[in-house]
Amino acid sequence: MGFLDILLGRTKPVAPDLDRLFGLPSAAVALEAAAGFTPTGTGAVCFSTVEGAAFAEAHQEVRALLDADSERRSSPLPEQGRELGGGPPVELSRDEYGYSWLVSRRTPDDLPALVSDLHAVNSALEGSGFGPQLLCSVAGFRSAATGRDGGQRRLGLVYLYKRGTFYPFAPLAGAGRRRDNALELQVKAALAGDLRIEQDLTRWFPIWGAPGL
Repeated sequence: MGFLDILLGRTKPVAPDLDRLFGLPSAAVALEAAAGFTPTGTGAVCFSTVEGAAFAEAHQEVRALLDADSERRSSPLPEQGRELGGGPPVELSRDEYGYSWLVSRRTPDDLPALVSDLHAVNSALEGSGFGPQLLCSVAGFRSAATGRDGGQRRLGLVYLYKRGTFYPFAPLAGAGRRRDNALELQVKAALAGDLRIEQDLTRWFPIWGAPGL
């Protein structure tokens, strides 16, 4: 970074480091010990919606890549997958804000495989030229304990693609869109030694309606 960049407050963008996703399994151990959360088995990659033949081809490549996983083919789908009629290896959905999600489901006790899926989806889209559209990835967690609102406690560990950092997102159950800020700060402290946590709290964007949360 040059002197003019420093003077004007400009910073160079951080190069994406998808390998940081592989820190999630060890972070999950710390998360369960500190707050009682365990994986749901659902994760997703969010990106700005794109159309056209190039993206359709990239999507098919992603599905073919995950279909090639013999362990995925032979292992039973979690309950959510059965509810969806068996569930394809990776589902494409769009939220109310117009963002797209590629969703993967594994059994809750196989977080390493889910993380590999998220890494593969990101890498495939990046390799197909859709890196600029990639926004974040999220792995879902839940606690058997109820929250202060009386509902099941839910949590997403969110990886910001363009920042190379993680942050916790804890939506509260019930009407309205509220988040458990106290829990998010507790998780931030608990995982500081396992993940590169985003220190700028203004970048802890709410991901309402994200798959698995």
